[in-house]
Amino acid sequence: MKWFSSRTARKAFAVCAPICLAAAVASACTAVDESTSIDGGAPGPAPTASISGKDIGELVEKLSEAPEGSMSGYSREEFPHWDTNKPEHGFGDEFAQYSRCTSREVMMLRDAVGTVTLDPKTCDLKVGKDGGWRDAYGFLDSKTGKLKEYKFMTDPAKVDAEHIVALAEAWRSGANKLDEDTRRRIANDAINLEASDPSANRSKGDQDAANYLPPGSFRCVYLERYITVKVKYGLSVDPAEHGALRTAVADCVSRGEFR
Repeated sequence: MKWFSSRTARKAFAVCAPICLAAAVASACTAVDESTSIDGGAPGPAPTASISGKDIGELVEKLSEAPEGSMSGYSREEFPHWDTNKPEHGFGDEFAQYSRCTSREVMMLRDAVGTVTLDPKTCDLKVGKDGGWRDAYGFLDSKTGKLKEYKFMTDPAKVDAEHIVALAEAWRSGANKLDEDTRRRIANDAINLEASDPSANRSKGDQDAANYLPPGSFRCVYLERYITVKVKYGLSVDPAEHGALRTAVADCVSRGEFR
C-alpha cells in the first residue's frame, strides 16, 4: 500500500521530509526498543553499518543532484533479473559455489536465520525447524502509528526480494540512460537486495528516500546501502531526496550508528 495517490502529492510531502525525518527516526527507534517479534522469537535484527560517520557524510556529498526524471519507457524488463550468481554481483567468495543459482536465491540464503540451506546443484531452498527470514524493515500500524512486531517468515515464496533503490526509482534517477548490462547489475547487486516482509515492501513501493525510510532497526544500514548504490551507478537524487538523506544520515551519526 502506497502512502500517496499521486506523484504530485508525494513530492509536496517531500518538501517537509528533511525537517521531519529526525523526529521520525527517534520515534521509530523508541518503538523498536519496545517491540518484540512474533512467534516468541528475538526482536528484529539490528544490522550494523560498515562505514564510518565521516565516510558516509562524504558519500552523501558525492551524490549528483538533478530533478527527478519521468517514468516514460519504464518496465521491470528493462532491468534483467534474476541473473545467475556472478562475482560481479558482490555476494562474495562464501557464496561462489552457488554459481548455478540466481541472485534472488543466493540473497535468500544470505539473509536467512537459523537452518536454511541452498542446494548448489538444484538451487532448492530447504528450511529447517528453526529456519526462516526475519524482516528487518519494520512496518507501522496504520491505526496506532507504532512499529508492529517484526514478522518471521518460513515460506520462501512469501518473502520479497526488495530492491533498496527501487528499479523504477533507479529509472527516474538516470538508469533510463544506462545500457542494459548496467541495469542488469543494478537489479542483481547484493548491496541493492534484501529479504523483506511483503507488507513492508508494499509500504515502500517505488518511493525514494525523501518519502520512505524503514521505520525499524534497518534504517541506518538501509541509508548506507541506498547511497552506495546511487553513487556506484551514477544515479542522481532530487533536491528533496538529497536533503532528506543529509538529515537522516546526520541523525544516524549522532546516535553512533556508523562505526
